[in-house]
Amino acid sequence: MIGQRIRTLLVEDDEIDAEAVIRAFQKQKIDTEVTIVPNGIEALNVMRSADARTNLAWPYLILLDINMPCMNGLEFLGILRQDNDLKRSIVFVLTTSNRDEDKLAAYNHNIAGYFVKSNVGQDYLPVTKFLEMYWQLVEFPPMSPIASSGFAEGI
Repeated sequence: MIGQRIRTLLVEDDEIDAEAVIRAFQKQKIDTEVTIVPNGIEALNVMRSADARTNLAWPYLILLDINMPCMNGLEFLGILRQDNDLKRSIVFVLTTSNRDEDKLAAYNHNIAGYFVKSNVGQDYLPVTKFLEMYWQLVEFPPMSPIASSGFAEGI
């Protein structure tokens, strides 16, 4: 994704943690547009919005907390992976939960990685450095299905 601006959807209900992530991106001089929402319901609303002012344009990464009100991260992942338009979204979990059950449940929903907040430090610099390297080196999937290109029809 070199040369292309990546957007980040930060699904985080803790304002202090959200601000720390923003500061880490700024400190590293990482050019990402960050949209912050406090729960899975609002994240889905942003992702599904037809309004260009509120819609999250592709390409983007999702940083997802697990422990949130209204719709937690695991519930969000379950709905996201069932949605044909959104299921290719790249999701990294950034949470306080170090529970094996949560890690397994998240990976069962095809997340790209799982970060425990206490392991990465309060400044989140290791996470933002990792994400910058990730989106510089990894090719993101196209948002449109392969079938629409004619490939699946034998062309």
